[in-house]
Amino acid sequence: MFIRIVKMEFQPAKIDAFLQNFELVKEKIRYFPGCHHLELYRDKTNTNIFFTYSKWEEEAALEAYRNSALFKSVWSQTKPKFSKKAEAWSVDAIVSL
Repeated sequence: MFIRIVKMEFQPAKIDAFLQNFELVKEKIRYFPGCHHLELYRDKTNTNIFFTYSKWEEEAALEAYRNSALFKSVWSQTKPKFSKKAEAWSVDAIVSL
């Protein structure tokens, strides 16, 4: 299993538009071939910071998504709403209880 965490910081006035778009695309992302899990988190203190947490069958599945028309569409709607550049981490689960 391949895990991807992405931190996104939004312009406050554009958060609602991001959330509306995420609502429209979340199932398309989740059911993209190779995606096994998708969650969206919001920071409790800095409410303009969000994180996606996704699990992928393998790194190639994430790369296929990142090269897809779906990703290009989602990213073109999301990226202009950022107040800072997104950060991303690819991690392996060491312990899961």
